[in-house]
Amino acid sequence: MSTAPEPLAGQVVLVTGATDGLGRALATELARGGATVLVHGRDAGRIAATIDSIRAGTGSDRLRPYQADFAELAQVRSLAEQVTATERRLDVLVNNAGIGTTVPGGGTRMESADGYELRLAVNYLAGYLLTRLLLPLLTSSAPARIVNVSSLGQQAIDFGDPMLTSGYSGERAYCQSKLAQILFTIDLAGYLDGTGVTVNALHPATYMPTKIVASPWSTIEEGVEATLRLVADPGLATVTGRFFNGQREAQADPQAYDPQARQRLRDLSGKLTGLPPLS
Repeated sequence: MSTAPEPLAGQVVLVTGATDGLGRALATELARGGATVLVHGRDAGRIAATIDSIRAGTGSDRLRPYQADFAELAQVRSLAEQVTATERRLDVLVNNAGIGTTVPGGGTRMESADGYELRLAVNYLAGYLLTRLLLPLLTSSAPARIVNVSSLGQQAIDFGDPMLTSGYSGERAYCQSKLAQILFTIDLAGYLDGTGVTVNALHPATYMPTKIVASPWSTIEEGVEATLRLVADPGLATVTGRFFNGQREAQADPQAYDPQARQRLRDLSGKLTGLPPLS
C-alpha cells in the first residue's frame, strides 16, 4: 500500500494536455487537493471551458490558463517563456500531452509545423523542449518533480530513420515516441542528481477512456491515482529515473537502459530542438 500523498496546498503544478482525458481528470484532483494548477491546452476555448468545469467541481480559484500547440516547437518555447515570466515557482511538471496511434490522421504519416514526424514531435520533442527550458524554474523551486506520462506501448527507436520515412505505421511511431520519453527520463535523472528535482515516467493505466482510445479497458480514475502518486507520494520523494506500470515499478524496453542509445537520442534531440545535449 502506498503512503498517502503529501498536502498539495501551496504546490504549483503544470499539467500539459489538461483539457481532456487523464490530464483533465488529474488537474481536477490536483485542484481539489489545493494545488495551483497551470492548465495547458492548444485551444483557448477548451482551456477556458476546462477551467470553468474544474472551478465548478472543486471551488478552486487557483487555476491559470496556458496555451500552446505542441505540433510547433516555437509555441512550446513561448509556453516556457510565459510560465517562467509569470510563475514564481513550479513544484511539479506533468508531461501528459500526446497523440495516439491513429488520432489524428487515421494512422497515416503526418508532419509537425517543423517538418518532423508528428508523433515524435508531439509526444516526445515538445515535452523534451518544455522540460529543458523549465529546468531553471524547477531547480529553483526544489524539491520538485517531473512526471512523464509514457506507455507500455514501446518500440526500439530506429536511429537510422527516426522520422520513419519508410515502413511507417501509427503504432510504430507512437511506440517509438513513448520509449523516447523513457530514455530521456533516465538521462535527465542522472543530470539532475543532487538538485532536489526528480523525474519518473509511467504507464498510468491500460486503454483509458480518452479520445485516442476506441475500446477502453481501465478507468481514468486508475490512471489519475497512479499519476498522482508520482506527483505527491512522500515515499517517492527521492525516487528518480524509474518507469512505473501503474503503481508498480517496471522494466521498460531494453533500449532504455542502453547508454549508447540514450547518447544517440541526446544528440538527435539537441539537433532537432537547437538545444545543447545534456552533458
